[in-house]
Amino acid sequence: MPHTAPTRHLHRPRRTARATLAAALLLGALGWPAWASDRDHERARQAVQDGQVLPLRTVLERLEREQPGQVLEVELEQDDGVWIYEVKLLRTGGQLVKLKLDARTAALLESKARPSSR
Repeated sequence: MPHTAPTRHLHRPRRTARATLAAALLLGALGWPAWASDRDHERARQAVQDGQVLPLRTVLERLEREQPGQVLEVELEQDDGVWIYEVKLLRTGGQLVKLKLDARTAALLESKARPSSR
């Protein structure tokens, strides 16, 4: 049987290092060791230092005041050169909400809610 090279998914439109960068930011902000690569962690840290991205702690504090709920997941991504925090929240009634925030200003860009399963 001839050896074939494994296929790779090369098409990833305009998004970079989402999951690993998210883990680095969230776990780093909580003081836990990050699972992300050093490169992803460095990119996130540099973006904060350069003023391109607000620190996650700042974003979460604002979010708590404006969009109450339990934060389940946070991702930082770059879409067409714009840094975006994607946040998944669980509201008190069980509603799951996905928010997209401008990572530089924490302004709400998009909100999608899924009805609660109750």
